[in-house]
Amino acid sequence: MMQTPTPFVFMRGGSSRGPYLRRNDLPEDLNELSAVLISIVGAGHPFNIDGIGGGTAVTTKVAMLSKSDDDWADIDYFFAQVGVEERLVDFKPSCGNILVGVGPAAIEMGLVEPAGDVTDVKIRAVNTGSLVTERVQTPGGTVRYDGNAAIDGVPGNAAPIELKFMKVEGSLTSGILPTGKPKEEILGLEVTCMDVAMPMVIGRAEDFGVTGYESATDLDANKPLFEKMEAVRLIAGERMGLGDVTKSVTPKFGLLAAARDGGSACVRYFMPWKCHPTLAVTGSQCLASCLLMSGTIGEGFLAPMPQSPANLRLEHPMGNMEVVIDYEHQGRDFHVKSAGLLRTARKLASGDVFVPGDIWSRD
Repeated sequence: MMQTPTPFVFMRGGSSRGPYLRRNDLPEDLNELSAVLISIVGAGHPFNIDGIGGGTAVTTKVAMLSKSDDDWADIDYFFAQVGVEERLVDFKPSCGNILVGVGPAAIEMGLVEPAGDVTDVKIRAVNTGSLVTERVQTPGGTVRYDGNAAIDGVPGNAAPIELKFMKVEGSLTSGILPTGKPKEEILGLEVTCMDVAMPMVIGRAEDFGVTGYESATDLDANKPLFEKMEAVRLIAGERMGLGDVTKSVTPKFGLLAAARDGGSACVRYFMPWKCHPTLAVTGSQCLASCLLMSGTIGEGFLAPMPQSPANLRLEHPMGNMEVVIDYEHQGRDFHVKSAGLLRTARKLASGDVFVPGDIWSRD
């Protein structure tokens, strides 16, 4: 059986990793594309043994890049969340951690020319419409990966990558509060349904029977918790205008608890069927906005309320993530102008990834 080779760059982006491919090297039809990505990752097996996935939701992600036809953007970033044990692909969400690697990967692929010691790459996340500027270190016209920046959840240090997110409200729904209310009661539990960079259902940890300080491993073992969250999530998805979300990873779920290490709040982010080992970049923006907006589940966690731009430190299972929210808040009107973060990325490998010919042949 002949196999179909496809060039790729294998990157760690933030606290996730996966293959970065050219969109025009892959099938246009989404059903055929799903079959190809399932094969590349090896979805359908807990270890992804017949692919290059890593057996977790943060290592079965795929970025597909192309030059953008947008007047503002340089690169279009099309994201796919591929299943681990299930043979499924979700094209609805974006991923902020994988996005961190888009700038370096685009330069490595020749899609963007480096410009001096620092190259600004303008990215359009086509899944959600978000616009992101990414500052990549490129001394001598080459992507620099070594440096002194560190992010919790990733060992060692690396070159800093600065990100500024714009147009993050209503990424997949009608607006920042897709149900029209800052709080909803679902199955007797109060939650906030919010869409800033990522549609989320956000609750208080104590209301769901946990402290919010548990490790990701302990939370993953808490089956009653996931049953409760999923029941709420399915109803919330309908109310948010997302329809039947049984097989979709959106909306994601988040739980808030009071900070216990000097941060703004303690958070746990669910993907949604496993707890994230750290925190998603997109989810951090939504959770931070929930803390800043009055009337939500997050009201009362911040004292005093910070002025805009607000620098919030979110405590997650492996440390902290800092996010800067530039916002306007007048009465009931809350508007996120932009969100900024600092992350790192590293090129891990490059070459060809192979797809069995009976799944896909370019001919």
